[in-house]
Amino acid sequence: MDNFLLFIDSVQQFFTIVVATITPHSDNLFRFIAAAVMAASPLLFGTVGEILTEKSGNLNLGVEGMMFMGGAGGLAGAYFYEQMSGNPIGLVSVLAAILCAFLSAALGAAIYAVLCIGFRANQNVTGLALTMFGVGVGNFVGEALGKAAGGYVTISSAAKAVYAARLPLGGIPVLGPLLFSYNFVTYLAFFIAIFLVFFFKKTKGGLRLRAVGENPSTAASAGIRVNRSKYLATILGGGLTGLGGLYIVMIQNNGVWVHNAISGKGWISVALVIFVLWSPGRAMWGSVVFGALSVLRLYYPMGGESLIPLYDVLPYLATVAVLIFVSRSKSNSLRPPAALGISEQAER
Repeated sequence: MDNFLLFIDSVQQFFTIVVATITPHSDNLFRFIAAAVMAASPLLFGTVGEILTEKSGNLNLGVEGMMFMGGAGGLAGAYFYEQMSGNPIGLVSVLAAILCAFLSAALGAAIYAVLCIGFRANQNVTGLALTMFGVGVGNFVGEALGKAAGGYVTISSAAKAVYAARLPLGGIPVLGPLLFSYNFVTYLAFFIAIFLVFFFKKTKGGLRLRAVGENPSTAASAGIRVNRSKYLATILGGGLTGLGGLYIVMIQNNGVWVHNAISGKGWISVALVIFVLWSPGRAMWGSVVFGALSVLRLYYPMGGESLIPLYDVLPYLATVAVLIFVSRSKSNSLRPPAALGISEQAER
């Protein structure tokens, strides 16, 4: 162990010399990139969750509501575990929060799935209703927990330590801030995105799901259980979006519920799905771009307060530009699933 720590220290000293020689004024840039990646994490959860849903042909506009439900559900799970335990274990509290966040958002997605797949309800209207429902439930649960805790609810210091833990290589100049300075939930978001790239391109289940999203009737005639695929993708995708809400509440807000905590991140995730052209691989860098735009004013302020509205609108301008490009493109690889948003297809 001592030799390993000595090796890490030697590597850190080596990179310190290199950075001091080549990039003496880059600290602010590295901090900006690291902040962009952390700001991207909740967006990435919401984006890959919605991509998984839309690949099945279901257009769920309830991402904002499911993120609210995931954030409030995760906080409730951690809070009640810590209340029941006399000496809460940080890792158990974190795992309880993740499980409850996933299940809470998955419940919202299941309601959407029953209405849109089982009863063929209009997907746009149902998704918007889910957003309103989820925002109301999230704020109600979060504020009720705050009152029960005597003002506001927060997680234990042991759980905060787990969320704040970093890899031991974080002190390496350049590579440390860029690759090793994040909490484990950030790495989880990028791992899920990489897994979905592999799932859609290399597995039989992923290819079948893509077939369901393109043409449910043809998929059914090939023996694929269309409705089961839609239910699974929609519910699992909804659960993943809930982890984005958990990230906002537990990490960005330090385990304290804030009224309207999600603050539009779900809608940005919906926009990101279009921006990255329904690709979980492109979702990784796309979410970092949007995350960078959200923190840009803190590291590179230009023009004072007068340009703040411009910072806020840039991600949406980029999305509009991509949407125009997609609508004019003849390439199938740049288009959404052909059956996206259609509930009247003959299914099985």
